[in-house]
Amino acid sequence: MHGTEAPSAWVRRWAHLIPPGSTVLDVACGAGRHLRWLRSLGHPVVGVDRSAEALAACDGLGELLLADIENGPWPLAGRQFGAVVVTNYLWRPLLPTIVDSVAAGGVLVYETFALGNETVGRPARPEFLLAPAELLGACQGLRVVAYEDGFLDEPARFVQRITAVRELPQAGKPSRHLLSIAAS
Repeated sequence: MHGTEAPSAWVRRWAHLIPPGSTVLDVACGAGRHLRWLRSLGHPVVGVDRSAEALAACDGLGELLLADIENGPWPLAGRQFGAVVVTNYLWRPLLPTIVDSVAAGGVLVYETFALGNETVGRPARPEFLLAPAELLGACQGLRVVAYEDGFLDEPARFVQRITAVRELPQAGKPSRHLLSIAAS
């Protein structure tokens, strides 16, 4: 079942940017690998998935929402989070909503498959593979901290991944949050 493997190395690498104690949303959370790990770091967690079976494996972790986010309304309209995590999931019409779900001072940590993956495995259909720099374009309004686009071993796959923050409004002063990012 999706979501039972170890937390993504990308998510683990950038989790220190999540504001302490802030709520984290995991989009298409599966069986909750990131929910469990982020909760162990002290974050309240919210998971959304279309699989009742997957969500059953997350029982007791936090707020869980059963929703078909590709064919129904976004179940978290108007809510923002200290972090939004997305791994191995792409539904392009939802990208603006995902970005808008990042609160001021919050972070987006996103990793999914990119063009080229069709040469090494699944997914292979273009609608599930990001075009070059597509995540960069989707993150307008956020400050990009890290971005990668290319081939990874173990397992062999083509990915795009981004970590981006929504800066706190501070009249002409650099964000303290971003100063800590530059030092990391």
